[in-house]
Amino acid sequence: MINIQNQIDYWIKGAVEDVATAELLIKEKRYLHGLFFCHLVIEKAIKAHYVKNKKEIAPRSHNLIYLLEGADLNVDDETKIFLGILMKYQLQGRYPDYNPVLPSHNKVDEYLVKTKELLECLKTKL
Repeated sequence: MINIQNQIDYWIKGAVEDVATAELLIKEKRYLHGLFFCHLVIEKAIKAHYVKNKKEIAPRSHNLIYLLEGADLNVDDETKIFLGILMKYQLQGRYPDYNPVLPSHNKVDEYLVKTKELLECLKTKL
């Protein structure tokens, strides 16, 4: 039997560490890698909810919408669109021939802010 709280703590600690990494990467203008870490932040936060709500280990998936639905989380359409945007950037580290178009510096900053806000929102719901 898994320790639910340990699993939740594991995912949230990872999300918090990854948001700091995303900030550093974006500050250094390493946007693709920074956005990859933004995706990881939200993936881990959703997995914490999955564990909390399902009382089982989160699936080994990187699809934020799939994880969101599996965790029984309801979000507005704007948030779902944002999750779709982040998913474009999680592929880069896994497939060498996938090269998404990078958004402007301002847009990357906006995505980082949204990532932080969504992380805080998800943390308060745990």
